[in-house]
Amino acid sequence: MKRYAIFALFVCILSTNAFAQNEEDAIKKAVNNLFTGMKNSDSTLAKSAFAQDCIMQTIVNKNGVASVRTEKLDGFLKFIGTPNKEKYDERIVFTKILIDGPLASVWTDYKFYVDDKFLHCGVNSFQLIKGDKGWKIAYLIDTRRKENCNSLAQ
Repeated sequence: MKRYAIFALFVCILSTNAFAQNEEDAIKKAVNNLFTGMKNSDSTLAKSAFAQDCIMQTIVNKNGVASVRTEKLDGFLKFIGTPNKEKYDERIVFTKILIDGPLASVWTDYKFYVDDKFLHCGVNSFQLIKGDKGWKIAYLIDTRRKENCNSLAQ
C-alpha cells in the first residue's frame, strides 16, 4: 500500500510540473506575440497579446527624477502597424514567471534595436490574466536606459 501512495504522489508531482510548464509556454507565447508583431509590423498579432483595456506604462528618468508615462495601446498599435523601412526589434529574455490561477507576473530583460542598431535596454514587467481566450497582457510597465546594458541576461 505504501508503494502505491508513493507512486501516486510521484504522478501528482509530475502532473503539476507538466501543467505549470504548459501554462508557462502559453504565457511566453502571448508575450512573444507582442514582440513578433512589433518586429514584423503586424499590429493584429501584437494586439492579440493584449487584454481589453490594458494599461501600458514606461518609467521615464529625466535629470535623475523618475516618473511614469502612460501610453495608449491604439497609438502603439498604429505606430508599429504603419509600414516603414526599419524593424523594431526588442530582444527579450524571460527572467521570472510567477503564476497563481488566472494571474501571471512576468519579468523580462530586454535590449531594443532599430534594425541592427542598439537603441536602449531595460526590463519589462507584465501582468497577464487568463480568460476565455487564453493569457492576455493586462498591464505592462518598462524601464529604458542606455547604460549598464551588458549586465542584462542576453
